[in-house]
Amino acid sequence: MKEKGRHIDIMGIVNVTGDSYFPSSRCLSGKGDADIEKIIERTGQMIDEGATIIDIGACSTRPGSDPVGEEEEWRRLSPALDAIRSAFPDAAISIDTYWASVVERAWDRIGEFIVNDISSGEDDPGMLDTAGRLGLRYIAMHKRGTPKTMQSLCGYDDVTEDVLRYFNEFAGKAEKAGIRDWIIDPGFGFAKTIEQNYQMLRELEKFSGPVGGARHKVLVGVSRKSMVFRLFGITPEESLPQTQVLHLAALQNGADILRVHDVAEAARTVELYRRL
Repeated sequence: MKEKGRHIDIMGIVNVTGDSYFPSSRCLSGKGDADIEKIIERTGQMIDEGATIIDIGACSTRPGSDPVGEEEEWRRLSPALDAIRSAFPDAAISIDTYWASVVERAWDRIGEFIVNDISSGEDDPGMLDTAGRLGLRYIAMHKRGTPKTMQSLCGYDDVTEDVLRYFNEFAGKAEKAGIRDWIIDPGFGFAKTIEQNYQMLRELEKFSGPVGGARHKVLVGVSRKSMVFRLFGITPEESLPQTQVLHLAALQNGADILRVHDVAEAARTVELYRRL
């Protein structure tokens, strides 16, 4: 749905990690602790540039990455949450985690936030019930397998239709868990080939229609991903111009939220989309 004047959010990425695929987003010190100075600097810059949501994650989920475990994730994440909430008390925060325990602790620490779960509750059986009980907004992403195995799990009859079917089934799980406000993330780059990613982007409007009997906002995360840099044989650092092309296409095809590394450029793309 491309209704004129619809609200569009820009979600800026803060990675409290040392191995996320785009190094400039990393905010972990050489000692393995949250780099609070860099976190505050990056968050402030993104808010000034137009970010409406700050997405904080403490475990890389790029293809091939290793999980750090819920305790290490929380050790990294908790001081980052404290720092951001203190410096930017009005900032909308999402937390990129698939652990129910991290959601519980974050709720106790900062109150309301958005849960950004790459597994749609599949990696921790307690996640959906926890998010529903706490009344949190929830981002459900499609993937298969783990970061170690997902790129070998790209067999679909039709990737768009199969992923749509996944979310129609997820709608029942969300309702049962008491999750009333959830967002669709088709999972670009997660268990999809380059061509499958582009097919989903071309057909993104299908995700904007009724899913599970209701319309849900659609999040697109393609920033500097391999669907760009592997296609052209370049690096993530060289992928900013092509990322904005994909952001414009996503907006034209109904995206409501752009998850980005580069907020200023995404904000300009949103402005140009509105003018067009």
